Amino acid sequence: MSNELDPEKLNAALEHVHHAGIPGLFAEVRAGEQVWSGAAGVADVDTGRPVTADMRHRVGSVTKPFTAAAVLQLVDSGEIALDTPISTYLPKSVPGPRGDAITVRMLINHTSGLAEYLPYAYPSLKAFPDLANTGPQSLDDHRFTRFHPAELIRMGVDAPPFAAPGGTPGLYSNTNYLLLGELLEAVTGATAEQCITRNVIERAGLRDTRLPTGPHIEGPHSRIYESWFGMIDPPRDYSVFDMSWVGPAAALTSTVADLNRFFALLLAGEIVSPSALVQMRRTAPVVSQEGQIIDYGLGLHPMTAPGRDTFWGHGGTAWGAGTLAMTRADGRRQMAVAVNLQRWNTLDSSGRPQPHPIDAALEDLYRVAMYG
Repeated sequence: MSNELDPEKLNAALEHVHHAGIPGLFAEVRAGEQVWSGAAGVADVDTGRPVTADMRHRVGSVTKPFTAAAVLQLVDSGEIALDTPISTYLPKSVPGPRGDAITVRMLINHTSGLAEYLPYAYPSLKAFPDLANTGPQSLDDHRFTRFHPAELIRMGVDAPPFAAPGGTPGLYSNTNYLLLGELLEAVTGATAEQCITRNVIERAGLRDTRLPTGPHIEGPHSRIYESWFGMIDPPRDYSVFDMSWVGPAAALTSTVADLNRFFALLLAGEIVSPSALVQMRRTAPVVSQEGQIIDYGLGLHPMTAPGRDTFWGHGGTAWGAGTLAMTRADGRRQMAVAVNLQRWNTLDSSGRPQPHPIDAALEDLYRVAMYG
């Protein structure tokens, strides 16, 4: 593995992804003191406005490490204990024996057994887990719908549980992170957005990162195009969308530079304590939204290729936007990539996404970015 950046190969890999079918993408890669950033394609398919590497972007579930970090800061200060039942802090949110059995740790690492609320919030969407019966209409129906976290949490809590609390594999569920948002509010008296902004975003010196409370992305950004497995043709722009349907689970907007800075500081023990960072890297098996078993820590997901070093970070999607941010365990290599098209794969008769040239092109980009 080379620690040197090769701008020519990185630019070529970006262009490859663009020509495979992504309208626009941008990235930043760091290797020690070297920093490369690049962009390929367009931010607006109608006007041809180009993407630039400094654009703000909806980063989806890359929000989760930010929320986890805010909780772990309160663990560091003694205001929250990882293995204390959630009923201690939120006695009404998860009533009965389950609230006494589910700990804070189980929410952060998705082993609470709580169901994902999305199928119940969007009855016509049915995206999780039955892709065969998906439909895009609810995206337009709910573009400006304002949800309250409590009503979404109730849907997940009232749904049949995936497993007993603490059982593995767990289930990757946004219900867990909405509960963590409520936990932050209950303990600090500030909203989850205020707490994460003050204690994580501002502490890390991130100038272009926000947890929006409205439907718009602040600052320069790309349009983001949702294909919904070919059912929206041509793909439609969802850059204006009220993100209260995911809040502290997936509503963040950021830049690739800010994401690399955040993960560099986090993994250096400068946002949470070194002992909390050890806890973040303790993983458990979890069923992902794609139905695969993955290792998941406290808001961190490890990625290791055979014979290669481990990278820590997170991926995320929103309607039309995709992001992956990974940092090598020693902090000496980082990658953050943003794309402005999602769910480009078509589905077979059983609802499984079919391979697309974009998939292979992205894998090639990640290989060049992470391993040189």
